[in-house]
Amino acid sequence: MRARDFDPSGEHHGGLPTFLWNMAPRDERLATRRQLRAMGLRIGGQQPAAQIFYGSGGARFAYLYRVDLAKPVRPMTLAKEAALDRAMAKRQTCPQCRRRYYFCLPLKSLGTCLECHDGTPADPSHYIAPPAKHLLAA
Repeated sequence: MRARDFDPSGEHHGGLPTFLWNMAPRDERLATRRQLRAMGLRIGGQQPAAQIFYGSGGARFAYLYRVDLAKPVRPMTLAKEAALDRAMAKRQTCPQCRRRYYFCLPLKSLGTCLECHDGTPADPSHYIAPPAKHLLAA
């Protein structure tokens, strides 16, 4: 990390106070997106109040947001939950054997689950059995 990246006044980074890893103020007034989410809050359209540089040479950064301006997370509706389940089902279902796993499959690289790809047996506790076919649909 570079010392020039430490800019608590924001003079060199467009007015945005900039801190190095573990040098940001340790108060409850600023938080990252993940910290806000853990508190049940969202950024609510506010602009970042500060940023933290981390990684080799300050290659990565995280924005800090004011907790007092954050808004509560919107509650999950049944429609949102159903849409999320459909999206996750596409990522978790093998197109060949139609098993739905509890984790996302490497569909971009392999195209199928490991069992269909190379015969590696799948642990039955890792997937949901495919739905039974209706007898009249055959």
